Amino acid sequence: MSLRIGFLVSHPIQYYAPIFRELAGLCDLTVFFAHRQTAEQQGQAGFGVAFDWDIDLMSGYRSKFLENISRQPSTDRFSGCDTPGIAREIAEGGFDAFVVPGWGFRSYMQAAKACRRAGVPVFVRGDSQLIGPRNLLLRLAKAIAFSRLLRCFDGFLYVGQRSREYLLHYGAPADRLFFSPHCIDNASYRAASDSARQLSDSAPRKNKRLLFVGKLLERKRPLDVLRAAALLREKLPVEVAFAGSGELEGELREFAHTSGVPAVFHGFVNQSEMPAVYAAADVMVLPSDGLETWGLAVNEAMACGLPAVVSDAVGCGPDLVEQGVTGAIFPVGQAVLLAAAVEAAIFLDLTVLRQHLAARMQVYSPLGAAKGIMEAAAALAAEASPKG
Repeated sequence: MSLRIGFLVSHPIQYYAPIFRELAGLCDLTVFFAHRQTAEQQGQAGFGVAFDWDIDLMSGYRSKFLENISRQPSTDRFSGCDTPGIAREIAEGGFDAFVVPGWGFRSYMQAAKACRRAGVPVFVRGDSQLIGPRNLLLRLAKAIAFSRLLRCFDGFLYVGQRSREYLLHYGAPADRLFFSPHCIDNASYRAASDSARQLSDSAPRKNKRLLFVGKLLERKRPLDVLRAAALLREKLPVEVAFAGSGELEGELREFAHTSGVPAVFHGFVNQSEMPAVYAAADVMVLPSDGLETWGLAVNEAMACGLPAVVSDAVGCGPDLVEQGVTGAIFPVGQAVLLAAAVEAAIFLDLTVLRQHLAARMQVYSPLGAAKGIMEAAAALAAEASPKG
């Protein structure tokens, strides 16, 4: 008999839709959304422009929007998603398992409490990682608060090595941890980037292109890419492309001008256009600090056949970036070492590189994520008390 699984997310998200489609083929799935995000709200989330995603996020699985009773509906505060109606959906839904992607919204905690009342195993799937040294008092406060918080859940879906370490650190039982890898729609990105390469001018570019993808914010350290490029230009012809917008754009343009580094500023790029941006680059660079709990742009780049250079603070590093195989890792904030890492990645054998990337993406795939959720649900469903 097919398992019945419920999944609550804040709003339709481009990275979750492929997982939901795979999961719908493996179980009886219902996805609940807590909020209808407007184009203006998406722009306010750091993208810099109002927009709607230009890909289909809703087909291929059953879904329902809940009534959000928040006084200020949004996805930028805990109280912005407040959906008490999820309790009735869970009480009457006959679910064998239920999943929420964190605890950052009131809706998620409402779902967790409702699952406890209904005897439904509830899982949390997240990508938090332990970030740098903190003072002793803060560490103790977090240890107490988070250990209590984790007791609200029956099982834990970790997306990579560092999220597993995070959960274990705060007391999640090892036998209740299940791997559901972070992923993107690998097949679509790969096909679209291949098509873009075939349609582009076959003449090789003079410069090797370093690509930064993301919001142009301090925590993502986009200026480090230009600093590294300035150092590299002493021996290699390189240029930098930025796909994203944000508060640092003016500073980046000024540095590129004064340093003489050729730079392309694409601004915000919607999903359907991103594969062509990757196809036009030689290496993807993500120099962020530890607030980059994963970095799904690395998945996108690798699906498009690009090596990735990431800082050692970026969450996906231990899972996706194998030194000298799929890219390189450097100490965050060290421009000289970033330049060396980029140089090494640029000269990787392209044929061998793409074989390794394809193998890595086969693991970090929507089907892999869906199978991890199914494994977790099956393991705990048998322990749940019979439904009345």
